[in-house]
Amino acid sequence: MRKLRNNELGRISVSEFKNTTKTPIIVVLDNIRSLNNIGSVFRTSDAFLVEKIYLCGITATPPHREIHKTALGATESVDWEYKEDTLSLVRALKSEGITVASIEQVENSVMLDHFSFESNKKLAIVFGNEVKGVQQDVVSESDYCIEIPQKGTKHSLNISVSCGVVLWDLSQKIK
Repeated sequence: MRKLRNNELGRISVSEFKNTTKTPIIVVLDNIRSLNNIGSVFRTSDAFLVEKIYLCGITATPPHREIHKTALGATESVDWEYKEDTLSLVRALKSEGITVASIEQVENSVMLDHFSFESNKKLAIVFGNEVKGVQQDVVSESDYCIEIPQKGTKHSLNISVSCGVVLWDLSQKIK
């Protein structure tokens, strides 16, 4: 086997990305502290053709050197918007008929491997703060709470890892 060179990967340009049909998924970042995590979410969202990212609360916005370091240009391809209040955003998305699912460990959560959704409808997935998780009022307003099954001694994954796991799983379920 031989590793492929970048020019052999068949990647689309930023303008082609902008014109490509996106997955019906919106990512919402609820008060993310780490600029590296934000950049990683942009990069992962680019990989899975996410429609848009909302950056909420204390979540930093591009352009920023630390975001750029991990996003590797994905802040130019993936549409994004800043919203001050996550709860107001969630309510607005729901009023547009978008299903909202928080990624959180809660009573009656749905395990990711058992979660299904209508892929002809848009789904907004909310990822929370590295320490406090998704705000309780946002959890309460969500249509679903999805939990990533874990078998080890730790109770959580890094937000950028969680985003990768969730987006990969959901992309497999889109028909």
